[in-house]
Amino acid sequence: MPELFNKEAIFVSQPVVELTNASIEYTSRVGLFKEFKHTALNNISLEIYEGDVFGVLGKNGSGKSTLLKVLAGIFALDIGQISCKPGLSKALLSLGLGFNNQLTGRDNALISCMLNGLSKKVAKQKVEHIKEFSELGVFFEQPVKSYSAGMRSRLGFSAGLVLNVDLLLIDEVLSVGDQSFKQKAEKAMLDKLAGKQTVVFVSHNENQIQRLCNRCVWLEGGNLMAYGETSQVLTKYRSDCNNAA
Repeated sequence: MPELFNKEAIFVSQPVVELTNASIEYTSRVGLFKEFKHTALNNISLEIYEGDVFGVLGKNGSGKSTLLKVLAGIFALDIGQISCKPGLSKALLSLGLGFNNQLTGRDNALISCMLNGLSKKVAKQKVEHIKEFSELGVFFEQPVKSYSAGMRSRLGFSAGLVLNVDLLLIDEVLSVGDQSFKQKAEKAMLDKLAGKQTVVFVSHNENQIQRLCNRCVWLEGGNLMAYGETSQVLTKYRSDCNNAA
């Protein structure tokens, strides 16, 4: 697959998002007098620049989705701070995040477009593109509660694809569904990246990270293990995986 950018590029502009010493800890009760504490993010500092395709790599429970929700403004930090470029618009593509299970795919797509600032007239036009791209057919007119994970992924990705935002946050939406749609979705995302779209992309798939991302971070147990240019981070990640095998 052809490269869309110079992965060795050095960014000299101000970051569009900057995390400084970011930490989040969850506390839950596991008994009458006992609590369980889990550190989802532990003292994370990183920067994302305009035009970055920034990958977030790690195993289940490593803090990837938590990091994305912090960047989206859904989760507040316990410690540290997040700074965003003034006026920065963001959209989070996640499996069914924000979908109303009782509403149809069409209604959810329409609401998604309008919540991101489109007029009802323009949103209705966009919905037809969402329907076509998602390939949901008659299910587009059915309640989302009847959808499989793959169908939710199709709807979520297709709805996010039509939005024009400064920062696109993608959480594993290319990890489910059939292979033909994954390839179609990845090509569509590459086309969007060619237009200088800034993206933060969460994936378990290191090959996908390698193909799409110029910079990335590797998280493990909420800790930052490596951060920087993709090839360097992947070298460390693969070395760790081989040593653990």
